[in-house]
Amino acid sequence: MKMPADHIREEISQTGAISFARFMELALYCPETGYYEKKKDNVGRQGDFITSVSVGSLFGELLAFQFAGWLDELKNRHEKLQIIEAGAHDGKLAADILNWLQIHRPVLFSAIEYTILEPSPARRQWQQEKLSPFSNVRWRSSVNSSQPPSAGILFSNELLDAFPVQRLGWDASGRQWFEWGVTLDGELLRWSRLPLAASSLPANIVNLPAALLEVLPDQYTIETSPAAESWWHAAAGILSHGKLLAIDYGFTDDEMISPARTKGTLRAYHRHHVTDDVLANPGDQDLTAHVNFSAIQKAGEAAGLRTETFCTQPQFLTRILAKAVPEKLFASMDARQIRQFQTLTHPEHLGRAFRVLVQSR
Repeated sequence: MKMPADHIREEISQTGAISFARFMELALYCPETGYYEKKKDNVGRQGDFITSVSVGSLFGELLAFQFAGWLDELKNRHEKLQIIEAGAHDGKLAADILNWLQIHRPVLFSAIEYTILEPSPARRQWQQEKLSPFSNVRWRSSVNSSQPPSAGILFSNELLDAFPVQRLGWDASGRQWFEWGVTLDGELLRWSRLPLAASSLPANIVNLPAALLEVLPDQYTIETSPAAESWWHAAAGILSHGKLLAIDYGFTDDEMISPARTKGTLRAYHRHHVTDDVLANPGDQDLTAHVNFSAIQKAGEAAGLRTETFCTQPQFLTRILAKAVPEKLFASMDARQIRQFQTLTHPEHLGRAFRVLVQSR
């Protein structure tokens, strides 16, 4: 069975240096052997990193409460309502949401269809095993525009950061941007410079002030993800009425350029250790970069959505909890739930970098 490194070396040998986006695609999603294809248990304390879902069920329960409120606003105008999750990994977040709805909002639970967008046969199998107790779960492979428009909620948690990214570097002497690619030096994978047409530069790079370019250090690096922006635009297109929600770590245009990040935000994770040696061991470590939320927001608005909320994860979850208190839900959290909430919102934990974008139609 070919490993991602084998596919990468073979492709470079045939075509020459490849873009980092292509390297990342093969490392993470190569069938059967890519990082996300072969590792079911890469999340949590025993895995490579923790997520809001791996902290405990409270994250999904708070989302379920918020989703119920949003769906209540739609139910009198639409007979069929959907919750659509993209990037469901092993299905745990879906199970937490559905469990809460089944217990606390049984009428709504019986009226909705929960759809998972999942292109990977391996991950779909993990999800089907986890969600076998629920009869109202369906699967689709992609945000296919040929499907009938959906009314309800389409959401993702830590999906956009896993889309392949382009790495753009600044050539200070030539005063131009180039693309970081990957090539071979014998059997070793090395960085290589690829030419980059000015017409393909993202808007946040094109609009950088000349005075800033004067002081950018040579090889200053920034990431961009046309794939994530394209996916978000397509997701907006299948939503007839309702909310499009992303929870992820990222920055705005203004925050993307920082003197503290001369090598960008791209990182590799393995066994809770972070490294910027992202070319090492393709397929055995997670690769991720911060989302440009300004670009994602613009992609949704270009598809006709209205931006309702852009805030931090602590702000978003705290507002949900405040709305739940009058309904006597989550009013008497036990010590375990309190610890979960603190981990989800504290700036030294998951509350530091995570942002929430909500757009609607």
